[in-house]
This record gives sequence, C-alpha cells and structure tokens, in this order.
Amino acid sequence: MTGACGVEEFRVSAPDGVEVAVRDYGGDGPPLLLLHGAGRTLEDWALVGPLLAGRHRVVAMDLRAHGLSGGGHGTWTFAMVVADVAAVLERCGIPDAVVVGHSLGGMVAALCLEGVEGAAGAPAAVNLDGHGMGRPEQYVGLERGYVVQRMREAREFAEAAMGRPLPGGGLEGVLAYNATMGDELGVAGGLLEAGVRRSVGESEDGQVYLRPERVAGLGMQEAMAGIDLFALYRRVRRPLMIARALRPNPSTPGLPWVDELMAAYVKGLHADLDELARTQPWVEVAGVEATHAMLLERPREVAELVAAFVARVAAPGGTGAGSQRG
Repeated sequence: MTGACGVEEFRVSAPDGVEVAVRDYGGDGPPLLLLHGAGRTLEDWALVGPLLAGRHRVVAMDLRAHGLSGGGHGTWTFAMVVADVAAVLERCGIPDAVVVGHSLGGMVAALCLEGVEGAAGAPAAVNLDGHGMGRPEQYVGLERGYVVQRMREAREFAEAAMGRPLPGGGLEGVLAYNATMGDELGVAGGLLEAGVRRSVGESEDGQVYLRPERVAGLGMQEAMAGIDLFALYRRVRRPLMIARALRPNPSTPGLPWVDELMAAYVKGLHADLDELARTQPWVEVAGVEATHAMLLERPREVAELVAAFVARVAAPGGTGAGSQRG
C-alpha cells in the first residue's frame, strides 16, 4: 500500500509467523530503521522520518503487539523483537541499516548491536531516551527500600491498565487527554491522535482498548524490568549513541510521587551516562532539549543528531567513540 508522498506500508513475516507492519519512507543514502516506544506506534516518527529521508533510506516499523503488527496474544521477549528487526531489514534489502529507537525502541536498538543467532548485529545504533526504570541505586538521595516500593507500584499501575477496556470516556477520553498533553508540549494534536487511533484494539465483545494486549504487554513489562542496560553498554563493540532528554516530563495524574522519583532517577542516570561516555570508547552520549516526547517536540533536532552520528561512524576510521554532547 502506498500513501502520501510515495510512503509505502506493507507487512513482513517474523520468524515465528507474526506479521509486522512496516512504513517505508524511501530515500537514498545510508539506511536507517526507526523503532518507537512502549505503547506507541511508528506514527511517532511521522515528523522525523521524512526529514531523515532527505539523506537516508528510511524504514519504520510497529513493534510486535503494537500498532498494526500482530503478536498481541503471545509471548513478548527482546529476543523475539530483535529477530523481528532482522526480518524487516532482510525484507527491505537493508541488512546493514543503523537501528534508531526511541524509549523501548532505543533499548531494542542497543540490543540489535549484538544481533540474533544466525544474523549479524547492526553496524551502529541510536538509543533516544530508552532507559527503562533503572536500578534502585540510580535514584540519588532516596532510600533503597522506598525506591523499590515505588518502582513496584509504578509497574503495578502500568500492568493494571494493560490491554483492559478503556474506562469512562472511552476512546474520546483518551483523545481529549492526548490533545491536552499536546498543548502542554507544543505538539500538533493530530500527530498524537494518529498514534492513538493506530493503537486501538477491539475485543470479541466489542470493547475498545489500547494495544499492546495484556499477554504481550505483561511480557514486555517483565522484559524491561529484567534488562541490565548498562551491562549491555559496557560490552558493546560497535558505535552506539545514547541521547537523553534534558527537560522533565509533565506530572503524572494520580501518581503524585512520580515527580520526586523521576528527579532522583535522572540525577543518577545522568551521572552514570557521563561516566559511560568517559570510559566506554564505543559509546557517545548526547542531549536533546526536550521531554521524553522528543520525536514530536524536536523532530528537526533529533533528525540532525541522528544524521550527524551516522555520518561520523560511517566515515573512514569513524567510531563515534567516547564523546559527549549536550
């Protein structure tokens, strides 16, 4: 299927038969594969993708159990998603693409550096603010037991809503909330609405929910809780850029302690990233003057950051090594 401006959408079969939705922006130059975050879709790249397509071949995909991809009622693991990525790259004829991910997609992008059994890893990757919940020790100034308790509550809060029918207000309520959030962040409401509508699922009894479905969503939460990203960062031997958001996120309704928790976490995370940039020659750390919603808030800045990184690591002798920006 071909959309506006020659953008094409199609499906790719993953190794286990799950159909993965792909959007091909076309373009020429070093190839890029774009991955979105948890509970989001490839629509998050609607502004960044066309900007990158001016200098790159650009493809985006819905992660399994997200958007228009299948797999919502089965197991969800990082290994499966990395295999999905490999299948998409092979189908698109770009096995050497740099993998660029935001949030959960950034975690997947970093894992793609190691590849999967029988397939080589990505030549380079970009992780845009994909840090997960981190370790209790990263929450500077807060007692460990308190952090563990709050992390558990945050996970339970997310799991309680996973794949459940939308509460009062239904889809219209979710769209209204996203419109308000868009106003706060200075993001066009239509962009957020497109992502929400692509995420809608409908149960057999006609009730509407937002993907991922509960089975895959709980597996995804478990996978994110179990990954040690900094162990991964220390063992990578291919260029990796990690970009961090430099502005705090809006407050979370119903969870008044989240602001305190996240402020403490950001302090520890930034200290750890600074040390990583000093000590790990394959890792580059950068900053984006935005909240976690950087793809929608600062699309041109993100596109320039990615393009500049790819240009550096693709240059003769380039490694993107051990530098820090922002």
